[in-house]
Parts: sequence; structure tokens; C-alpha cells
Amino acid sequence: MLPFPEKTLRASFINASRKEVNDLTLPADFDRLDWDGLDYLGWRDPKLPRRAYAIVPTLERELVGVLFRHPGSLPRSRAQCSWCHDVTLPNDVVLYNAKLPGKAGRNGDTVSTLVCQDFQCSVNVRRTPKAWYEGFDVEAARLRQIEDLQLRAAAFVAEIA
Repeated sequence: MLPFPEKTLRASFINASRKEVNDLTLPADFDRLDWDGLDYLGWRDPKLPRRAYAIVPTLERELVGVLFRHPGSLPRSRAQCSWCHDVTLPNDVVLYNAKLPGKAGRNGDTVSTLVCQDFQCSVNVRRTPKAWYEGFDVEAARLRQIEDLQLRAAAFVAEIA
């Protein structure tokens, strides 16, 4: 992911009001992020515990910001992240709701997705996978995991926009 300034981040949101965008708290390490290790930027708001944000590059390389709300409960069973599809998750997966932009969102229409609670997907897909059989190309599998994450995150954003 290419670095971008705070102004671009705040301007990218498609389903948040001006007040919500102005009230958001940037990630604590925003100025020191490892942009090369990110496929999207996602974080939970430290001041508003049920609010989270994701800035996702679309397939056209435009940045789209999504405001999520967490209903406050965890799934009853171990859920799989819809974005990274990691089956050995070292973290919790939660249901995040995103209101649709425009009139639909004002009417309460939302789209939901199961995502790693603290948006660790980029770390998860970069772990070296197991060599399932002799000759298995683990590096090609890792690169495919990264590409699949980028495609699934972009597809979710396209569903909202």
C-alpha cells in the first residue's frame, strides 16, 4: 500500500458524516506505519470502542474509507475472517457493520462482514503457509494469499459504494 496523508484519509470516507470523520482518532503509530506490509489500513478507535475504520485501495487504486460499528458481542463460535480467510487465527474475528452511503444509510441500511478484530489480516496473509506436499511452492501460496486479501477487501468496498 502506498502512504497517504491524514487529509487524504479523512476525505476518503464514503459512509461517514463530517462530524464522524472529524471525531475519528488516527492510529497511534500513523506516522510510522510499515506501508509495504499493509494491504489496507484498518484500526479501532481508541476513544470510541465500538467504532472502527478501514481505508481500502480499490482495484483502480483509489482509496475508499469505511466506518464500521461493532455491535459489542463476539460470535458464539470461532469465526473465520471474510477478508484474510486465515484458519489458524491468532486473534478474534468480529462482525462489523457498515452503513451504506447516502439515503440508504440514513434509512439504516447496512452491510456486515466478519473481520479480524484489530484488522491483522495483512500480517496473517504474510505468514509462510505450510508446505502441503513435496514441491509445494510456499512463496507462491503466500503471494496468492496477499492478492486474495486485496481482492476480497476491494470487493467489500465495491459492495458498499
